[in-house]
Amino acid sequence: MHHHIVVLEGIHMPIPTFPIPAPHTATQTSYPTTSAADLRERILDATIIIGMPTINFTAEILSPSITPKLRFIATLGVGTDNIDLKACEERGIGVSNTPGANTDAVAEHVIALYFAARKSVPQMHNRTMAGEWKASKSLTRYMRDADGVWPITLREEVCGIVGYGAIGKRVAELMKALGMQVIVSGRKGVVVEGESDEIESVDLKNPKRVSFGKLLKVATTLVVVCPKTTETLNLISTEELQAMRRNALVVNVSRGGIVDEAAMTKALNEKQIAGYATDVFDVEPSDQNDTPLLRDLADDANFVASPHVAWFSELTRLNLTRMLTENVQRFLAGEAQQNIIVKGLLGPEK
Repeated sequence: MHHHIVVLEGIHMPIPTFPIPAPHTATQTSYPTTSAADLRERILDATIIIGMPTINFTAEILSPSITPKLRFIATLGVGTDNIDLKACEERGIGVSNTPGANTDAVAEHVIALYFAARKSVPQMHNRTMAGEWKASKSLTRYMRDADGVWPITLREEVCGIVGYGAIGKRVAELMKALGMQVIVSGRKGVVVEGESDEIESVDLKNPKRVSFGKLLKVATTLVVVCPKTTETLNLISTEELQAMRRNALVVNVSRGGIVDEAAMTKALNEKQIAGYATDVFDVEPSDQNDTPLLRDLADDANFVASPHVAWFSELTRLNLTRMLTENVQRFLAGEAQQNIIVKGLLGPEK
């Protein structure tokens, strides 16, 4: 069978030319970026698509009239919330991901965002560059919380982790190594019988979950690393932010939509929490027209943003290249895959 491999977002990393096992043959077309207006034309003849989380594969896009030849979607990353998996199952379109490829890089980015927010690094940098240090003699007032309390240190931190997959586990290891107490949240709405207010740092080998409500109440740094699902949409919104401590930080490296951006903007402006650091947004790429976080924040809000680059490291690149190549080759060879989300068909559709 002859395949046409289409790379839709080659700007993010070099995509290899895939070795194709006999008797298959293939051509490969790469685009640096793909807009919604260009998507349909580019995937019309594709049998294999190399995708990114920025491209939405809806049921309509996955219909036979738009992707008549499609047999396989190999996505870079873990999340598949941008792909209608039910539509893929119905048509026999295979879907794979690359779990664990970016674990170290993302966990380390959590640390970077934490320190930047807790120490108000962007605020200090911007105001120093603008000449405010010399003009006002001191900038420490921007580092205090709404009650005038100074920043806490690592040994005073209680890190609450929401999402305990590979990245969450690595974050827990790093935070404990830094000297924080670490707790892990159970699912929202699940009651933990006999739970007390006592804080017991998690045993990394045998983690015990605390209720989501307790985590909100006691965490000084809340790290969001859970997948985006219907259950986690707007998981952190007005009610949750009001339940948190005034000196609490939220660090988000999951997906846009898990933290309610409008509610977070309001909470930061009203000093309900101490700060928010995020690598992800509802709309990506994002600017002032897409989110209140980049448009409506007060000048002194403690907000740190990075443009979905937590995954970006040389180790991640090597892992992604290896796993992506294996996923495509094993699919074509009909071999079992570890990273398969939907098992596809090489032959005619169901």
